[in-house]
Amino acid sequence: MNHASTLELLHARGISLGTLCLLVSLMSTAQSQTLQNTLLPAPSNITAGNGSIAITKDFTVSLRGAHNPILEAATRRTLESLERNTGIPIGKDLQSPSPTLTIQVQDSTGTRPTLETDEDYSLSATSSKIVLWAQTIFGALHGLETIQQLVQAEDGHYVIPAVEINDSPRFPWRGFMLDVSRHFMPLPVVYRTLDAMAAVKLNVFHWHLTDDQGFRIESRRFPLLTAKGSDGLFYTQDQVRDVIAYASAHGIRVVPEFDIPGHVTSWLVGMPQLGSVQRPYEISRTFGIWDGALDPTSDSTYKFLDAFIGEMSSLFPDEYLHLGGDESNGADWKANPSIVAFMHAHNMKSTDDLQNYFSTRVLALVHQHHKQMVGWDEILTPGTPKDAVIQSWRGVESLAVAAKQGNRGILSAPYYLDGMKTAEQMYLDDPIPDNSTLTPDQQKLILGGEVCMWAEQITAQTVDSRVWPRTAALAERFWSTRQTRDVADMYRRLEIESIRLDGLGLTHISGPESGLRQLAGSEDAAAQLAVLISTLSPVSFHERYEQQKTSQLTPMGNAVDYTRPDPPLREDLRLLVDRYLHSSAPADRAAAHQQLQILFQSWIASGPALDALAPEHPKLNQLTLRRTQLTQLGQLGIQSLASIESHTPPTTTWIEAQNTLLKTAADHSELTDFVILLPLQQLVDTAGKH
Repeated sequence: MNHASTLELLHARGISLGTLCLLVSLMSTAQSQTLQNTLLPAPSNITAGNGSIAITKDFTVSLRGAHNPILEAATRRTLESLERNTGIPIGKDLQSPSPTLTIQVQDSTGTRPTLETDEDYSLSATSSKIVLWAQTIFGALHGLETIQQLVQAEDGHYVIPAVEINDSPRFPWRGFMLDVSRHFMPLPVVYRTLDAMAAVKLNVFHWHLTDDQGFRIESRRFPLLTAKGSDGLFYTQDQVRDVIAYASAHGIRVVPEFDIPGHVTSWLVGMPQLGSVQRPYEISRTFGIWDGALDPTSDSTYKFLDAFIGEMSSLFPDEYLHLGGDESNGADWKANPSIVAFMHAHNMKSTDDLQNYFSTRVLALVHQHHKQMVGWDEILTPGTPKDAVIQSWRGVESLAVAAKQGNRGILSAPYYLDGMKTAEQMYLDDPIPDNSTLTPDQQKLILGGEVCMWAEQITAQTVDSRVWPRTAALAERFWSTRQTRDVADMYRRLEIESIRLDGLGLTHISGPESGLRQLAGSEDAAAQLAVLISTLSPVSFHERYEQQKTSQLTPMGNAVDYTRPDPPLREDLRLLVDRYLHSSAPADRAAAHQQLQILFQSWIASGPALDALAPEHPKLNQLTLRRTQLTQLGQLGIQSLASIESHTPPTTTWIEAQNTLLKTAADHSELTDFVILLPLQQLVDTAGKH
């Protein structure tokens, strides 16, 4: 059976078109896949060798006498992964006298990663053996992840191809921030996030634990913080210790964030005496910037913070504490006469000066507890102490200012996942852009970057689909060389990595699929809905907030919540149209034409099918306009193909009508955006040239 016939059969069985496009890709590369590099992030240096080594039941390992529980556990996880993915039973003895895989670690004493940890590794695989070398166990952990990614099929067997890899990260701070305050994330979400981070060599889990909408960390010194500020949804200190141990065992540092002096409404519910204005406080259900702020002029504030920071410093072993500092609007400071008088007495011209005073005093407290402080770029002033690390959410410009005055920094501005940008858009943004004016020494102060997932519009069911696989592309931006910028190749490898992440238990694929079944009421109906959903991406957080006025109480089980940012069909359709329009091989062009026909016909059929479902499933009416437009776009595609194939130019009226349709479909509607319009515009333009 040829590829086109197979696709027709699958489509008749209700397989979604996003899945079909993935199958097209896999079928077209099946013969050559064995020698393709599918590693993500890309190693610093990789050289393909000759041959491969088969994975059999005789696969053995030696740690060369190294005894470290983290390394031993990671090695066993790797063997279990190889076993699971190949179906071949593999022994778990780690001191084989004649090993297939030898792991050599120069210093095997590590118990947790730090900012200064050497994460380099080298990997040599021949047709007879594999040698993994690293200075530290955490470098070895990265090498073990690479080994798992190298497994490929060859002549009906699973093998690891011969290869030489010398790898090291470009940046030492490669982070992911998870906000658990706006919507609480249960522990299974945290653990699978750490699994995914390790798989793509991210090494900092920034845990945003407090904000106006919830105080999510147990304080035994100040139990009212969670008793009144958490809705009962928080992590106990024992749970936190378990998470930290798990993260360390995966080469990941845990940096907690306690956002002060603003974003503290949930703090003040239980401890209103800390506030700049004495009023009743309630947990914030809506989002935005609130007036509530700690009183920076009161000694009692600093006594409290000293005790709280001391407690948290004992709980979190990492050298860095994130203390926020962002979006404190100063309203309550200006509303308190005693605070205004304090500012006058200390010659403070603005609330920015008062915030700098606050940050300086807090930094001193952090030092007393043998920690270093991280803060958002609002804490950056000419007087900011040089050992404060600046996390920039406002752009590379503020990061450059920090570096020029001697502060280390982390970039997050381009990497806000709730902006719903494509992996491509974020991937091409670099912590040190090409036009940077920083000197080489100043560039060394840029520690790296962090991907940020703010939780205003996510739940435990939808969070993975908002985070992955896009974050894997950004892991490459932080790990790989500056020259690693081939977007098409990134997407090729990202598609494969997405399936690997799915195998780890992430729900970025299964979560939306489950949601569609709930919306449509059956698997068959969900397959029809998936045709529509595969063409859509959710609008950005800000756009959705403007349209829907979401709050912490807004249900997040709507159609838009089961769309995926940058869904696979966006890139797959681009490649398919490119093959059709530009392939020099007639057979390849013909196959692409047939695949496009199937795709467009499915769009046309989806509209009436969903219209028939809608009376019994009213949530489907959330996408009434989009399903009508998709039917029209399918007709546009079919008619464009017919014109191109027949070399018959369409009428001017037809071209104008299609351009109008494409323009209208490009509007933000029903909280979604189409991701298929540019390739369709190419087809219309090509048809018009005949």
